[in-house]
Amino acid sequence: MAISSAGIGSGLNVADIVEKMVAAEKTPLKKLEVRAESVKTQISTYGEIKSLTSKLGDIVSKLTRDSAWNGVTITSSNTTLSGTMTGIAAPGTYNIKVTHLAQAQTTVIGGASAVALAKDETMGSSGKMKLTMGTTTKEIDVTSADTLSKIAVKVNEAGMGIQASVITDVDGKERLMLRSKETGTDKAFSVDIDPALSKLGQTEAQAAKNAQIELNGVQVESSSNTFANTIPGMSFTATEVTTNTATLTVKLDTEGMKKNIQEFVDAYNALNELLAKSTKAVRTADGKVDEAAQLSGSGVLQGDSATVSLQNSLRLLTMGASGSTGAFKNLSSIGIQMLEGGTLSVDNTKLDKALTSVDDLKGLFANKADAMGQNGGIAVNFKNLTDKLLAYDGTLNGKDDALQKVLKSNSDAQTKVNERALALEERLYKQYTALDVKMASLNGLSSYVTQMVTTWNKSS
Repeated sequence: MAISSAGIGSGLNVADIVEKMVAAEKTPLKKLEVRAESVKTQISTYGEIKSLTSKLGDIVSKLTRDSAWNGVTITSSNTTLSGTMTGIAAPGTYNIKVTHLAQAQTTVIGGASAVALAKDETMGSSGKMKLTMGTTTKEIDVTSADTLSKIAVKVNEAGMGIQASVITDVDGKERLMLRSKETGTDKAFSVDIDPALSKLGQTEAQAAKNAQIELNGVQVESSSNTFANTIPGMSFTATEVTTNTATLTVKLDTEGMKKNIQEFVDAYNALNELLAKSTKAVRTADGKVDEAAQLSGSGVLQGDSATVSLQNSLRLLTMGASGSTGAFKNLSSIGIQMLEGGTLSVDNTKLDKALTSVDDLKGLFANKADAMGQNGGIAVNFKNLTDKLLAYDGTLNGKDDALQKVLKSNSDAQTKVNERALALEERLYKQYTALDVKMASLNGLSSYVTQMVTTWNKSS
C-alpha cells in the first residue's frame, strides 16, 4: 500500500500533532530571543557611551593644553591693515602708520633710448644680455633671428626670479618688460646688454622698494607688505598707504575659552543623560519592568555595576580640583552648578567674571597632576579617566567584549533549541510514517480476514 502522506494509514492528524510537539520543544526560544534583543540594546548603548566618552575626552584634552588659555584675538581699526596669529602673541596695542607699500622692480627694454620695434621684428645681430640679482648672474644668448617674444621665453627659462613679457605701447610698438617676481629691495636686479644689440635700450620704470611703516613711532621695513617677524607670535599685512595711524589690538581670546568650557559642559551633560537614562528603572503600571522601554534603551543597564560606577566617577570629578593653586577650587566657583539628576548648568555672568582671571581659571582646569597622577585640574582628571575608559583593555572595551560573548552564547543556545526541534520533527515524522505502514498492513490483513470469513459463511 502506497503512503503519500503521514497519517493516511493511521487516520491521525500527524501534521498538527508534530507542529504542536515541535512548538513545545521551541518554547525556550522566546525567552532567548527577548534576552538577545536586550543584549543587543546594551551593546548599542555602550557604543553610544563610548562615542560620547571619546567626545568628552577630546574636549577635556583641549582644555589641558596651554593653547586653550593663551589664545588671542587681533582687531584692527583700519580694514587696510589686518593681523593673523603665527604663534603665541602677547596682548598689547600697536599703533601703525603705513608710509610706503612694497613694490617689485620693473625694467622696460626697447624703451625710449632705443628704436621702437615692430611686432615680431628680429634683432638683426647677436650678443648677450646679462641678468644679475644679488649674487646670482646669468647670461642670455640673443641671436640675430630672435624677436622680443623669443628673448622673453629665454629670460623666463633662466630661473632668475624675473618674469619677462612683451607689451605693446600706444604706437603699436613692442617693448620687453622684466619684472621681479617678488617685492623688496633684496629682489632688485640689473640688466647689461651688449652694444651689438643696438635695437635694445633700457629704461627703469619702477625701482624695487620695501614696505615701510611706523610702529609705535619706530621705523620698520619689510620686503613684502606682510610683516611676519616684527611682532612675536603674529604677522600683519598692509594693503594701502595710510595718512592716519591705525591700531592693532591683541587681547586674550576669552570668548574662545568660554566656548571651550561650554563644550565641556555640553559633552558632560550628554554623557550623563545617557547614563542616567540607561540605568534608571522603567516600570509598567503594575510595577513590572517595562521590557518594551528597555529595548529602546531606557533602563537597559539598570543594576549594571560598571555603568553605575562610571556615572559616579564622572560626578565625583566635577566636585573640584584639590591641586588648584589659584582662586578657583571647584566648578561652582566659576558659575557651573550641578542640578538634580547630575546635569551641569552654567551661570554666564559668573563665568564671564571668572574669565577676567585667566591664570586662575587655567589652574582649575589644567593644573598638572603630581607623580602619583593625583591633584590635577578638572580637565586633567577627566582626561585621565576617559583615557582609561577608552584604552584597549579599558572598561568600555571590556564591557563590550563581555556583552558580545553573552550574545554569542545566546545565539548558540538558540541554535541548539532549533536543532533539537528539527531532530524531533524528523523523528516524529519517521515514527508516524512507520505507523502508517504498519496500519496499512494491518488494515490489509483485516480486509483479507473479513473477506475469507464472508466466503466461509456463504459456503456453509
